[in-house]
Amino acid sequence: MLKAISLAFVPIFVAMDAVGVLSVFIALTRRLGKTERRKIILESMATSIGMCFGFIFLGKVVFGWLGITSGDFMVAGGIILFILAINGLSSQEKRRGIMPVAKNSGVVPIGTPLIAGPAVLTTLLILMEHSGVSVVLIAVALNIALVGIVLALSDWILLLIGEAGAEVLSRIVHLFLAAMAVMMIRKGMKELILLLQS
Repeated sequence: MLKAISLAFVPIFVAMDAVGVLSVFIALTRRLGKTERRKIILESMATSIGMCFGFIFLGKVVFGWLGITSGDFMVAGGIILFILAINGLSSQEKRRGIMPVAKNSGVVPIGTPLIAGPAVLTTLLILMEHSGVSVVLIAVALNIALVGIVLALSDWILLLIGEAGAEVLSRIVHLFLAAMAVMMIRKGMKELILLLQS
């Protein structure tokens, strides 16, 4: 069980890109006090875990109703992940400062789409095929808790690695995301070929 959770934890961790979320969080909340930042962190965690859990339980039902196979979703999701990874690698900044600070910043854009975005939701559906719902639920909860800790330590982390260091780490994460996207497309194509041959 522990091994299965750790195997599910890693791709979700890569897809969530805590370092990338951290850079946006710092940009949005730099002028806020500790109490306001803490409230935004709690809102973002509640929003993202609600999005992820809802998608875990309803995603397969919706796909079955639409007639979408896991192979279809792997290919489509892999393409989306690859585009997101390339955008993250090529952009000078990860959309810093494009949205004003608002009372619901913890919901949008931090909770979604930054924490629980397309990359994460795609990864969850793929993992459920191999790991099971309970394992994925635990892995999601652990990852969102980790993101919450990272955001809570944002001031200290920024002082430690600097803004340039955060940018470098974010680009490394996006490189792994691109590799995972290629893997998903490869597996999806394999499933579609087997489906056509049957």
